[in-house]
Amino acid sequence: MQFIDLKAQYCALKTEIDHNIQTVLDTGVFIGGPYVKELESKLAAFVGRKHCITCANGTDALQIAYMVAGIGAGDAVFCPDMTFISSTEPAKMFGATPVFCDITQDTYCLCTESLERQIQAVLAEGKLTPKAVVAVDILGNPCDYDAITAICEQYGLLLIEDAAQSFGADYHGKKCCAFGQIATTSFFPAKPLGCYGDGGAIFTDDDELADVMRSICVHGKGPGGKYDNIRVGVNSRLDAIQAAILLTKLKALAEHEITARQVVAKRYSQAFEGKLKTPFVAENCVSIWAQYALLAADTAQRDRIVAHLVAMNIPNMIYYPTPQHALPVFQNEPHYAETFPNANDYCARTFSLPMHPYLSEAEQQRVINAVLEVL
Repeated sequence: MQFIDLKAQYCALKTEIDHNIQTVLDTGVFIGGPYVKELESKLAAFVGRKHCITCANGTDALQIAYMVAGIGAGDAVFCPDMTFISSTEPAKMFGATPVFCDITQDTYCLCTESLERQIQAVLAEGKLTPKAVVAVDILGNPCDYDAITAICEQYGLLLIEDAAQSFGADYHGKKCCAFGQIATTSFFPAKPLGCYGDGGAIFTDDDELADVMRSICVHGKGPGGKYDNIRVGVNSRLDAIQAAILLTKLKALAEHEITARQVVAKRYSQAFEGKLKTPFVAENCVSIWAQYALLAADTAQRDRIVAHLVAMNIPNMIYYPTPQHALPVFQNEPHYAETFPNANDYCARTFSLPMHPYLSEAEQQRVINAVLEVL
């Protein structure tokens, strides 16, 4: 059994993936080319955005978003305390200050009450300039974008949607990556839409922002091309083979994988309801279930369950064991009034089970039985 079975997915999509890869090899166009252009067009259409700019990975996508926003020293960037470091790493990299906010008790996404408290604390202190909010659709579950957007508009903050885990999810009828002035995602192999290496994408409806981001991706190129450098940029491109693979996977995601993920999640939730804290998805939202994360009663129970799963050769993971504020790299960042009770509690109790659209019912029942044996 695999935690995320990429081999099973490849076997299901092998004919078309192999054909597309062979086409790239035959043409010899490995950087850029028709597959990259087609993918960007289809990704933009899928999420309902005007522009999609592919890049080398999801972390680069976030870094480029920070760069185009001009985030730097003296700026405060607000982000959830429970996420992967790539959401906040660029703030530290560019000399800005990450200001962590607690998560909700149900969706585990950015808590809007905590966000507003932290914004007001920064303003009251007067040392930093509130600049941006990074809203992370954690575990594939969308944030409350109505509330977050309203707060950003009230305080004049740029909203960046970190949809690294949520490509394919819905919020009130709109796809994730459709929110904020800029949205980013990752095509790391384990993501709901993953390639066979690294890859990422940036989305916006703003023509000017799109032009600047395309420039940044290629060493700050100008109208004259990559030797006409008009700004400091990076080298961040999605290669043609990855684009060819993603075109096939995007089609499969839309046609059947989103539905299959819902079926797997529903089986798990029915089996564990009332025994463990099962994931919550808000009304009019669809999670893409990048991970299926349960909360045990406490750390001790979580550790017993994990130990039994390991003994039974059932893969499992903990997303994430440490909240951002407790990481050594961020230990000197200001906490203001927040003590992050929800993030601390989540990290102490969470564990995740195998989750992918090709997980058989028999495999899932084996996982369920192993967890129930401990309970």
